[in-house]
Amino acid sequence: MSFVLGVDVGGTFTDFFALRDGELHVYKRPSVPERPEEAVLAGLQEMGLTPGEVVHGSTVATNALLERRGARTALITTAGFRDALVIGRQARAEMYALEPTRPAPLVPDDGRFELRERVDTNGAVAEPLDEAELAEVVKQVCDWRAESVAVCLLFSFRNPAHEQRVADALRAAGIPISASIEVLPEHREYERMSTTVINAYVSPVMSRYLQRLDGALRSQGVRRLRVVQSDGGSLSAETAGRLAARTVLSGPAGGVSGAIAAGLAAGLDQLITFDMGGTSTDVSLCPGRALYRTDLTVDGLPVRTPAVDIHTVGAGGGSIARLDAGGALRVGPESAGADPGPACYGRGGPATVTDAHVVLGRIRPEHVLGGRMRIAAAAARRAIAALGAGPEHREAEAVLRVANTNMERAVRVISVERGYDPRRFTLLAFGGAGPLHACDLAEALTIPRVLVPPSPGVLSAFGMVIADVTRDYVASLLVASEDPVAHSVVTRAWEELERRGRRELAADGFDLAGMALERSLDLRYAGQSYELNVPLGGAERSGWEVAFHAAHEARYGHGHPGRPIEVVNARLRLRLPPPPLAVPPRLREGPLPEPLAIERVWFRSWRPTPIYARETLPAGAQLTGPAVVVQMDATTVVNPDWTVRTDAGGNLLVEYR
Repeated sequence: MSFVLGVDVGGTFTDFFALRDGELHVYKRPSVPERPEEAVLAGLQEMGLTPGEVVHGSTVATNALLERRGARTALITTAGFRDALVIGRQARAEMYALEPTRPAPLVPDDGRFELRERVDTNGAVAEPLDEAELAEVVKQVCDWRAESVAVCLLFSFRNPAHEQRVADALRAAGIPISASIEVLPEHREYERMSTTVINAYVSPVMSRYLQRLDGALRSQGVRRLRVVQSDGGSLSAETAGRLAARTVLSGPAGGVSGAIAAGLAAGLDQLITFDMGGTSTDVSLCPGRALYRTDLTVDGLPVRTPAVDIHTVGAGGGSIARLDAGGALRVGPESAGADPGPACYGRGGPATVTDAHVVLGRIRPEHVLGGRMRIAAAAARRAIAALGAGPEHREAEAVLRVANTNMERAVRVISVERGYDPRRFTLLAFGGAGPLHACDLAEALTIPRVLVPPSPGVLSAFGMVIADVTRDYVASLLVASEDPVAHSVVTRAWEELERRGRRELAADGFDLAGMALERSLDLRYAGQSYELNVPLGGAERSGWEVAFHAAHEARYGHGHPGRPIEVVNARLRLRLPPPPLAVPPRLREGPLPEPLAIERVWFRSWRPTPIYARETLPAGAQLTGPAVVVQMDATTVVNPDWTVRTDAGGNLLVEYR
């Protein structure tokens, strides 16, 4: 029977998850940063599986943006606005820097072109588009040797005719284009322009990658490739290549989807997800559901796209430990990646967080990737010892303490700083390194419970398997709520977005049976410069006003019933749920097995610590820390003063005594 395989390509490892005929298949292998598709194809061969469908979480678009390896991109905009991309909002990221710096624009000065045309705020044509000038600008773009073009004309979201004509002329010239009316048809010119430029910059890279991967998968019998987008849903490969800006949080979003499903299966819905991989750590607060946002910033550049609310820090297993110019210990954000990797990989890599765990006995070299990966413990000790003059275990402990502090700060950003008490939540730890740090992080934040799902190292890949097919659409309205036409304007907008969504999903070959619609409005009080997204079931004005007052009260501590409200945008999400997964058999109860070994592990002192194989733990097994639980895809460290219990679903429930 056909089955779905989830694949998450990270900076260090590529993870695989599948359920086939009730049998669980999980796998990890090192990534190939320069050719990420090679790790995907090699993993399929090594697993011996031929799925009917692959759902893929990709960092290709993100890395192309961060590393400035995108296409040579030009910009065409309305005369007088070519420099809006550089001027931005004039916000200073470093308020007190004596010599502040800004990232260079993705489009250089000589790559930004203007057209004399104008559409006013109501969509009326104030200055017609000149066809002769358009032809000349297209020629200039070709002479500039643009590999991709972003088109963003003033108020095109009100009247797309001019922008559509420019896009048609560029396509006729054979140039890949990203038009703002397709990428982000919303008001706020700078954010719309930035997002469109980013999409044009990364889409050619993403398209080439997906074409290579899709072709290779089809030659192996895979019928369809889907790509996870930033909101946790998935897109067809063709759409993901065309709208690559929607995939900048592809992998982390899949992790949140998997974490919520794992938490609900364990009877827990108040979660702080803690996804620590080889390169970074992603945390998200989930008070019974995933939270979403549209105001992303990647490397200082705004990307307005629906996304799971995730906070990322440069702290992972491969984060490099070093001394700065003042002699202080720094950990990350630079990562050793998959090549050369940490020092313990034996390829001359630097000292990293992973090496610190090896030195402290927390990572058992013989159990990494089920024994398939050789770990050079001596190299790890030499690299850590070189950081200072103290004993190597003290240096390693300091590395972990710095890394933990960085991650603790990230959790406080999404919880305490937003009015949530982390003590009321369960820390759900996953990723290859998450369970190694979970107890330390929970202790620092006084979180009483940690949940480690059955396959934590591949949970993001699991989240991709269960990801809905989604499409997000937006219509910019800017209408006063008390306007008599507001109700009909909102209703018509949702109806048109639904027709468009059904048409595009059907064109991508998806069955629309069981499709769900999620309607929401971006609302604000008259005079405000920001808005809140309010989920709604219908278009009745009284309903959205009550919901907005409550949402504003919850977010900012005050609401103003009776104050005029503006409807900024209407949003619609179309959601196609995947087929239900066959749940693997639950664990049976039994006696606690003997540990694999008793080893010295550092917990502020060297402690004799039992090492258990996770696959041998029965339901109801109870351990008292310190303990180390090893498995192919991750290692769980149970600190002293913590207990761990295995439930019938195979989860590890770690609690403070």
